[in-house]
Amino acid sequence: MPAYHSIFNHDTSSRQVGNMALLPINTKVRGPAPLAADPSQPDIIEESLDLFRANCLFRNFEIKGPADRLMIYLILFISECLTKLSPTPGKPSPGYQEALKLLQTQAVDTFALPGDAGFPLNSLYHPPANRMDADALRSYLTQTRTELAIRLVDRLYPFEQELGSDGQPTGQSGARSNKPSKWWMSFQKRRFMGRSLGA
Repeated sequence: MPAYHSIFNHDTSSRQVGNMALLPINTKVRGPAPLAADPSQPDIIEESLDLFRANCLFRNFEIKGPADRLMIYLILFISECLTKLSPTPGKPSPGYQEALKLLQTQAVDTFALPGDAGFPLNSLYHPPANRMDADALRSYLTQTRTELAIRLVDRLYPFEQELGSDGQPTGQSGARSNKPSKWWMSFQKRRFMGRSLGA
């Protein structure tokens, strides 16, 4: 079974820095990313979240276009986020609000770009052509990482179903779960392509 590729690989209208596409996204986070023309359609962030669990089972991935490179980066960032939220001895996983703060901080933390010594996929990515492109890529990735962190926390901590007096779900949403979804956290040790963004 082959890995899943981005549906945005054929989008030739988007700007590229190096060989990574800077695709439109649906967001309220400030930054240089173009806004998606149709907010009702999924963007690259939604696609990365949807394909994360399926794709991170693969050690090999044939890159078919610049959108695949962005999706790979975002999938590796999701892995980094899950690792950040994983429980350790004496420290349980954080609740929703704390997780949101942790991941938003992680999103804006210093990170390596293609061409930098600490970037894990330099063999697959071209570095930015100049300083202006590097600044544009860093700003774009900071914005997409922040938006992805917000959406990931919403998926990790879903609203719980309210139960009626008979113990059956009422169909109404209650409070957010106080611990992350085990269906997501079970993928925290999986490494897409055997790589990670962290050191």
